[in-house]
Amino acid sequence: MFRSRSKEEKAPATQVTPDSSTQQRDPQAPKGRPTPKRSEAQSQRRRASTVPADRKTAMKRQREARRTDLARQREALASGDERYLPVRDKGPVRRFVRDYVDSRFCMAEFFLPLAVVILVLSMIRVAQLQTVALLLWLVVIVLIVVDSAGIWFRLRKELAERFPDTPKRGAVAYGLMRTLQMRRLRLPKPQVKRGERP
Repeated sequence: MFRSRSKEEKAPATQVTPDSSTQQRDPQAPKGRPTPKRSEAQSQRRRASTVPADRKTAMKRQREARRTDLARQREALASGDERYLPVRDKGPVRRFVRDYVDSRFCMAEFFLPLAVVILVLSMIRVAQLQTVALLLWLVVIVLIVVDSAGIWFRLRKELAERFPDTPKRGAVAYGLMRTLQMRRLRLPKPQVKRGERP
């Protein structure tokens, strides 16, 4: 009863025991990592369902989303809808600047048509016309500089009075860039008539 077993009896027992390293694991219970929390597992499932498996589908979805965003922005630029405007045009400060510029006659907006006229005059090989074109060119540039300086100072003053606590970085430069465009080509479209004060 208390005697030791012989070596022959022990040998077969060691051969029958399967090696634990070669044993197949159950795929339902993987080892070596903790079980994820329910919220993490749900978010992973949601991501897996929304993110397409292949790259082509993902790129197609991105293009469609970009196209719809651009279409919304174009409509907003035409109608002045604040919700879908680009970031550079959003906000009450930028809206006021647009209305302030659109309500005035600015010399800079006539720059392109005048430049075409002056260019045509300078191409005609008559000395008097070329002299007139040169003088006209100088007058236009001086008028644009003086008008832009006036708008700069008046707009800064108006913004300081109306929006004392709101950040106004780049608003005056935004207004001056708008004056360089012809009124009917401005985007977002003008919302006020000439002579109206915002």
